[in-house]
Amino acid sequence: MTQEINKRTMVQLAAKMGVPITEKQKELALLKFHNIKIVDLLPQMMVMIRSLLSEKDFSYQRRPITIIKSGLLISFQNVFNDKNEDPGVMGPASNLYRERAHVRIVPLHLDSEVKFSKQTHIKQITILVEADYLKQFLGTEKTKFTYLFHLEKTFWIDEFMSPEIAALVDEVVNSSADVSLPEFYFRLKSLELLYLLFKNLSQREAISHQHMTIRDIETIYRVRNAIAASLDKPLPVKELVQLSGINELKLRKLFTQVFGKGLYPYFQHIRMQEAARLLKEERLSVSETGYRLGFTNLSHFGRLFEEHMGTKPKKWSSKT
Repeated sequence: MTQEINKRTMVQLAAKMGVPITEKQKELALLKFHNIKIVDLLPQMMVMIRSLLSEKDFSYQRRPITIIKSGLLISFQNVFNDKNEDPGVMGPASNLYRERAHVRIVPLHLDSEVKFSKQTHIKQITILVEADYLKQFLGTEKTKFTYLFHLEKTFWIDEFMSPEIAALVDEVVNSSADVSLPEFYFRLKSLELLYLLFKNLSQREAISHQHMTIRDIETIYRVRNAIAASLDKPLPVKELVQLSGINELKLRKLFTQVFGKGLYPYFQHIRMQEAARLLKEERLSVSETGYRLGFTNLSHFGRLFEEHMGTKPKKWSSKT
């Protein structure tokens, strides 16, 4: 019964957003919904919390979201642990694939392909926010983020998940169902999430942003996936250029535009994120982790880890 209620909630939400999915009943049947919660703070914001699993690979084309005339879709992806998760619905955690935790920002008007991968557990907090409302809070600082408000252009931003954001997302997802003053609470927490996100974005490398096509976005993610699949050694730039099918200058510019880091700095960062996961979740030793990720000099590994994660690897692995 809960599954059917969650699916109906999803259909009703999509219709309200202006992207009806009533004709996608076959696809909806492939999704196992553990949790879905909608917080209507319109006309300025809408917040969606959802946890689901796809039984098969499939995708569908999502039309532009029209519930807010001009704004952003900001999705905090795959970071939280749902303390009330029902293994009977989602299946054994050991059989599931989880994507790297990240934050994605796209304009609401973007017509995009939504993909679901088999046995991938999707956990999201998504905030739809009106552009002018967001600008009010940014104040004079909004000039640093003009690229986000040129909504006639297609852009796609992928930002790393900071520990502060991860902790706050976890708090919001696991908040009590009978939280006092719920609209006040979710508006406040959503703005706090946006504050932490824009704090991170303000530290990005300053570059001139250019228009991106859907093909450009697909190209950059193809390169990103190749980098992420070879964390024990960096792939030669020549190989990445060949994979992308575009010239090296354009590749470097677009990659930095989307991910906020150049090719090699990005490689090192996700390498250290994987090191943190191996130390904490798989309980590998510092030496085992370093060697698995291609380090022959463990002192260098330790220094690099501390630079990225703010603490030494041994101390990190001992954290609860």
